[in-house]
Amino acid sequence: MAAPCGIYCGYCRLYLSREKGLKKGCQGCRIQNKNCAFLMKACIQDKNSTVKFCFECEIFPCDNLKKLDRKYNKKYNTSLIKNLERIQQVGPDAWLEELREAWTCPSCGGRLCLHDAKCYDCGAPLIRE
Repeated sequence: MAAPCGIYCGYCRLYLSREKGLKKGCQGCRIQNKNCAFLMKACIQDKNSTVKFCFECEIFPCDNLKKLDRKYNKKYNTSLIKNLERIQQVGPDAWLEELREAWTCPSCGGRLCLHDAKCYDCGAPLIRE
């Protein structure tokens, strides 16, 4: 549920659409051993690499991650670099618990989608502070 780049799968449109049976979607980067189109192949995609998250890479944050971070900041008011720094501080399990709680719909308890700005269960709009 935590992609190497700091995306939380639980708020991703592709992951949620698959989980809800709406259409073919993503199972998550780690489950699929997915080749990331955005990040350096040498870091996380080398089968011999011990890097699990981008913050473990010697060139963190790389130019590709910075570009992806700018896109997420602009479109979704979310920083992948800050997510990665938080994972580094508290560990992946605690971070995932924080995100599960933060991305739960206050109306129905369902899952909020970052990309669609709504709840995938009841359709309530995402309200970000």
